[in-house]
Amino acid sequence: MLLMFGGHRLDLGARQLFRGNTEIHLSPKGLDLLHMLVENRPRAVSKRELQDRLWPGTFVAEASLGSLVAELRRALGDRADTPAFVRTVHRFGYAFCGVVDGDAPSASPGSSAWIVWQGREIPMHGGENIIGRDPGVTVRLDTPSISRRHARIVVSPEGATIEDLGSKNGTFLKEERVVGRVPLADLDELRIGSVRLLLRIMSGGELTQTVER
Repeated sequence: MLLMFGGHRLDLGARQLFRGNTEIHLSPKGLDLLHMLVENRPRAVSKRELQDRLWPGTFVAEASLGSLVAELRRALGDRADTPAFVRTVHRFGYAFCGVVDGDAPSASPGSSAWIVWQGREIPMHGGENIIGRDPGVTVRLDTPSISRRHARIVVSPEGATIEDLGSKNGTFLKEERVVGRVPLADLDELRIGSVRLLLRIMSGGELTQTVER
């Protein structure tokens, strides 16, 4: 069974993790942890449940699980403060927060959103959409002013939000720097590093107005 997410491929049968065509090394328990979190998505899995599954019948210190999570994040290029795949649920456990190919979108069927850039329309799916230079991100902008994982747009039935992922050159909405998670609207103008984008959001099958770019 193959699971695809954020430019990664997890082969459960072969017990291998790839980024593109490159195999990413993970310890056996690191692979088990990733498998557990992905198969339980989006449910948060408690530390106790993880410890019981990963070290059955054995007492281990909580730090062992923390070290394993850190290993997994390093392998995925993830960060605890701006997670793309492994989210910490404080005082409880961990959850897989990435979008696996084939998952039902979390946006309603009548809603969609996309980015307009240089005459191209780049569709976004329900849930998390990463903007950056990394292969496999939703909106890939391969220019020097863009960080590898620059910003994140989350699309849901309630609307869309954007947040910066600790980029070097910043994320801007209507020329104001984005700090924290900021709501978005149709026709919002974004600047990601030096790249200017236009956001389009369609709700209920209608656009608020027509625009040419």
